Amino acid sequence: MTIHEIARAFTAACAEGRDADAQAFWADDVVSVEAMSGPMARAEGREALLAKARWWHENHEIHGVTVEGPWPNGDQFAVKFWMDVTPKGAARMQMDEIGLYTVRDGRIVEERFFYVTE
Repeated sequence: MTIHEIARAFTAACAEGRDADAQAFWADDVVSVEAMSGPMARAEGREALLAKARWWHENHEIHGVTVEGPWPNGDQFAVKFWMDVTPKGAARMQMDEIGLYTVRDGRIVEERFFYVTE
């Protein structure tokens, strides 16, 4: 698959809530980098990213998600996410986030998230 095909298929899976289909694009040694500090700031390897995804779903009530993109450039593509969530024990909030994905050999090897943290 080309970067354009991977980006479109991955983004469509995210938009349609097909997490397993989106996760199928991850390389075994995929790295996830968040725009924050703490234990969830960096995850390495498919199993760590699956655990991170489980944690997210177990600790947030998701009211709505909008996915825009993708915007490919070279071996990367960007996707914009908007989420309406209620974290357990906290107030409902809306989040805007950009995901930047790097692809090698047909697999996502890094996902890096950008959002306001202040």
